Amino acid sequence: MNAKPYITLLIGVIAVSFASIFIRLADASPLVIAAARLLFASAVLLPFAAVNSMVSIGKLTVRDLFLIILSSLFLGLHFGLWITSLSYTTIASSVILVTSHPAFVAVLSYFLWKERLNKLNILGIAAALAGVVVINYGDFALSSRAVLGDLMALAASFAMGAYLIIGRQMRKRIDSLGYLTLIYTGAGLMLLLVLLFTGERLSGYSTTTYLMFLLLALVPQLIGHSALNLAVRTLPVTLVSVAILGEPIGATLLGALILREMPKVNEIAGGLLILLGIYLVMRRKT
Repeated sequence: MNAKPYITLLIGVIAVSFASIFIRLADASPLVIAAARLLFASAVLLPFAAVNSMVSIGKLTVRDLFLIILSSLFLGLHFGLWITSLSYTTIASSVILVTSHPAFVAVLSYFLWKERLNKLNILGIAAALAGVVVINYGDFALSSRAVLGDLMALAASFAMGAYLIIGRQMRKRIDSLGYLTLIYTGAGLMLLLVLLFTGERLSGYSTTTYLMFLLLALVPQLIGHSALNLAVRTLPVTLVSVAILGEPIGATLLGALILREMPKVNEIAGGLLILLGIYLVMRRKT
């Protein structure tokens, strides 16, 4: 077995686990955080893509460009809706719903590529989702405002699933650097247009907040999501999608180390369930 794709996937999961820490420490509106994360990341990638990916980009067809725009839209929607949902509903509800994308991915993968799920795969998905529920058990909120936040998180979950599906579709059409540069730039610009339309403040933040913007771009975005995008090109998209459920484990550990938020018993139990789920999905027969 080639271990490199699995190592790449692990690095991606660890890196995205830092996102909630940096978001917590940034003093800005959710959409500003989302836009800054993507635009800072695209600014880092653009010089490299200009040198190494222009030939690949130049070979793109109209259909390819349409898929890239669509992927950018889904990625922008994912970050914008998920980070905004945290202002309306509980972290528990938001995380449970936003990490439910394996269900969307599994269904879409079946219809698009006939990727059938065996009993271990189904059991793994169920165990991982159950783990997320256990981690956040008892923290649900029920109100009209919370329902709106829940709908945002659910929509963000679907957007992530669609983003992963398109990433697999494009894996043979364009190199990874060119693809990531285009979608990060596209998604960031889409969010920037929303900010300009709504009149959000785009500057004047504290040094700490700007530092968090930069760290969000470098760690969870450039390292994390780029690694996940590389993994989805060589591993089954359902596996990558379920492995992302390891993010709550990493976020919990980082919260304990950095923010002194010690995990509860249910968080530890849920984390073990998620690891079990990932293991069962990785045992899928190919």
